[in-house]
Amino acid sequence: MVNGNFSLKHILGLKVRDLRMQKDLSFQSLSEQTGLSMSYLSEIEKGKKYPKGDKIIALAGALEVDYDYLVSLKVSKKLEPVVNLLQSDFFKEFPLEAFGLEPQKIIELISVSPEKINAFITSIIAIARNYKMRGEHFYYAALRAYQEMNDNYFPELEAAANSFRKQHSAVLAGPTSVNALKDVLNKDFSIKLDRGALAKNEALRDLRSFFNTDLNHLMINRGLTPAQESFLLGREVAFQVLDLRERPLETPPQREYRFETILNNYKASYFAAALIMPEKEVIKDVKKVARSAKWDKNMITELANKYRATPEMLMQRLTNILPRHFGIKNLFFLRFVGTDDFSNYDLTKELHLSKTHNPHSNGLNEHYCRRWLAIRMIKQLRSTSKIKKGNHLLAGAQISKYFGTEDDYLCLSLAFPNVSNPRESISVTIGFYIDDDFSKQIKFINDPAIKARVVNTTCERCAWPDCEDRIAPPIQVERQASHDDILDALDEITGQNEKAMA
Repeated sequence: MVNGNFSLKHILGLKVRDLRMQKDLSFQSLSEQTGLSMSYLSEIEKGKKYPKGDKIIALAGALEVDYDYLVSLKVSKKLEPVVNLLQSDFFKEFPLEAFGLEPQKIIELISVSPEKINAFITSIIAIARNYKMRGEHFYYAALRAYQEMNDNYFPELEAAANSFRKQHSAVLAGPTSVNALKDVLNKDFSIKLDRGALAKNEALRDLRSFFNTDLNHLMINRGLTPAQESFLLGREVAFQVLDLRERPLETPPQREYRFETILNNYKASYFAAALIMPEKEVIKDVKKVARSAKWDKNMITELANKYRATPEMLMQRLTNILPRHFGIKNLFFLRFVGTDDFSNYDLTKELHLSKTHNPHSNGLNEHYCRRWLAIRMIKQLRSTSKIKKGNHLLAGAQISKYFGTEDDYLCLSLAFPNVSNPRESISVTIGFYIDDDFSKQIKFINDPAIKARVVNTTCERCAWPDCEDRIAPPIQVERQASHDDILDALDEITGQNEKAMA
């Protein structure tokens, strides 16, 4: 298999370089033996040139291999992992251009030292296998990197959403409603809304939506909030307006999709949020909140109500607006999911614009710090739901002080029930690094009503001896201490030996 990024000339180039290095031949020596210029040989090895038959014969003679071997897809065992990667769907599907990379440059880099790339790739594959990682895990990690490198702001999507809103100002004026989006989908794209089909099948109860391409129906499950429906309809508008053909049909995605599909799903979600929460209007609201000297949890919930937005959409939208228009880039976004037993909390979505914040998603079955506002609010919501038998939206603020550091973060969190699974609750959090510039912009940062708490990443990695919320021993800390003791003992022995020899 040869894909669009990688072709026969690249395989030939890798083999020529590998054979030349094995025989310890310089470009000059190979040039003298083949009659080919050194610059031409260099372009062959980089995969830029594919020589004619007579030149390949000359190369085969100088490198002491058969002509058929050079022109075949067969490679040495050492090159197999590299070629397999370059021929893989991952390399073919991954939009290198989105990251400012050219396929040719990647191949040139690999051709310089394929044996080291081989070892690296083999290591990555082994790690992925040990942690049961699939291709989609890499794709979602790549998507986060793409968001972070662009400060999670995409002007072309903002412009597209703004233009569409202006074109349909008659029905999209003011807060965006389900009925308005429903009318737009029907009139502009002949897409009808179906609220009954998914609910008839028990196996589909956790799906929120499915786009039936045969019927041109957007099927939405029952029990969703108006805000959730608005988002799903707004995203469907985006798929049509942006002409995103590669897309997941179901929400949440249930299949292993290509990176292009995952990226398009993100673009459609961004467009939907920008359509429902217009950029200029959100900027005004953020300025108003920032000027408040007192923290009021209603400030966040009122914004969600104003735009008829889901809590997650609101928080995600702020990660678009704040870095671009307020210069607040030291921030992170986290989404936790917790259940009734108060023992299991999963970090299901994250974004770290400065790439330095914790916690990150941890695949080692460790216990996230229970002192995080995000987790405490899930516990509070689960308890409230059981006692009062109702659905609630909780808002809170906390100054999180990382144990062992001087890093303080203002964390704003919203917790809400998972309508698709009554046993689960979700929290979404934005954390802002507190420095002088941030303190000048956000007036309520000094409100004593916002409590400060020491936090860490996981119990297993926390050395704080006085934590009253610990639910697991500091195993990783103990292992590191034991390792340090070994090193100290070895240093002591070395010092004794040096004294004895003096």
